[in-house]
Amino acid sequence: MYWRYMTDEKRNIDQKDKQNIIKMANRIQRVPVREQDPKRRAANFEEVCYGYNAEEAMLEATRCLHCKNPRCVAACPVNVKIPDFIARVVEGDFAGAARVIAQDSSLPAVCGRVCPQETQCEGSCVLGVKFEPVAIGKLERFVADWSREHPAELSSDVSETGSAMRPDATLSDATLSGDGLSGKTADGNGHRVAVVGSGPAGLACASDLAKLGYDVTIFEALHKAGGVLEYGIPEFRLPKDTVLAAEIAAVRALGVHIETDVVVGRTMTVDSLLGKEGFEAVFIGSGAGLPKFMGIPGESLNGVYSANEFLTRNNLMKAYRDDYATPVSVGRNVVVVGGGNVAMDAARTALRLQGLRAANSDDTVSVVYRRTETELPARREEVHHAKEEGIRFEFLTNPVEILSDEKGNVRGIRCIRMELGEPDASGRRSPVAIPGSEFEIPADTIIMSLGTSPNPLIASTTPGLRTTRRGGLETTDDVVTTHPGVFAGGDAVTGAATVILAMGAGRKAAAAIHSYITSKNN
Repeated sequence: MYWRYMTDEKRNIDQKDKQNIIKMANRIQRVPVREQDPKRRAANFEEVCYGYNAEEAMLEATRCLHCKNPRCVAACPVNVKIPDFIARVVEGDFAGAARVIAQDSSLPAVCGRVCPQETQCEGSCVLGVKFEPVAIGKLERFVADWSREHPAELSSDVSETGSAMRPDATLSDATLSGDGLSGKTADGNGHRVAVVGSGPAGLACASDLAKLGYDVTIFEALHKAGGVLEYGIPEFRLPKDTVLAAEIAAVRALGVHIETDVVVGRTMTVDSLLGKEGFEAVFIGSGAGLPKFMGIPGESLNGVYSANEFLTRNNLMKAYRDDYATPVSVGRNVVVVGGGNVAMDAARTALRLQGLRAANSDDTVSVVYRRTETELPARREEVHHAKEEGIRFEFLTNPVEILSDEKGNVRGIRCIRMELGEPDASGRRSPVAIPGSEFEIPADTIIMSLGTSPNPLIASTTPGLRTTRRGGLETTDDVVTTHPGVFAGGDAVTGAATVILAMGAGRKAAAAIHSYITSKNN
């Protein structure tokens, strides 16, 4: 934990907080979370983490120091009032905890499962200076799951879907100031906003606008809402028919309309939304689904996938289920190129597909990464789970060619050993090839997980909407585009990032849209 190597001055820890840390030395350790056995889960798509029960959640919640200046809140991209909801968990007031979270987060069950808490809220937890930080993510998940499972026990201002959403909630003071337009969905304010994309950025933006009384319609290109939450994240990390479906239903319960099978840029344009369709503003949260490749020989061979295609086939098209006629071919030796969360998802999905077909003991799934394990961008938890399940890792290794058999199918991948040289512009030491160290890894399936970039379709069909050299939409204040009335956020601007960062951008865009429409009508 990086906190341990910082001076007190840099940490800026309040003296009272330091005293609380000392007192905590004689208190409980972090409550472990129950998980599915690695050998069993390697052959199924059931959720890995079982989460806390009520007793475990209340016990873990007592570890919170309730800091004078809670750094966990500042480190959360959507500014959830973490000590406030945890205090209610301690009291057993789970409905109250749900209402606190709902003020700032429209997807608590999702965030509790997939957010990189270790580098955000938990990474800033003062308790983490000497001990394990509070399990903020696991507590958020518990509260969200409890809400979904106990709708009858929630107060009347919580959605009937069982999610902790408040139709009359307004944006937090940290995000929005001034009275502006009506803050109640039930009343409405007579203004319409279009949202392009139903991923985390679009859902967060739409939710906040709906709470402010806007008539919001989300346009989704796929046949199911959820964006990357639906097509990108595997079932064993985020159950779709229960957890994700309930959170999307809660967004709909706020009055948000979701239209699927609408490709903005083809079915209709951004300008038509602002023109004949009668929307006063448009938010583009279309994500980044365009895969990247290395440009090495053999990437067009049979058996080579982009991670985006591979995961979409499995998650959205249900390739892992026998009752869906959308299979995907996975060989006995799979190599995943890359080291991010998507690479972990692809590798662990491939392993499970092998297990479902009664994999041979010699079957392998390997992750190839050109730097060391220390530089792996994936979450530590995901790497840990991958190792437990039997995923192999080839560090300081870089592909140079994908090898073909006589029929044009993948038979292996040629790689070269690397060593770390001088730091690059990002501060990371650059990998340098070691001459003469080439070797081959047998493989019949290659999955390239090298990141994604925004699809250029919307920009190419919207005059005046400029993009950056990396393909993202050009913005000021992070969310205001070069086209009047058009706002953008999430992966469509930054390229592939995390769910919670996209949600933060969506919330910021909602505040900007509210200010824009308010100023036009005053």
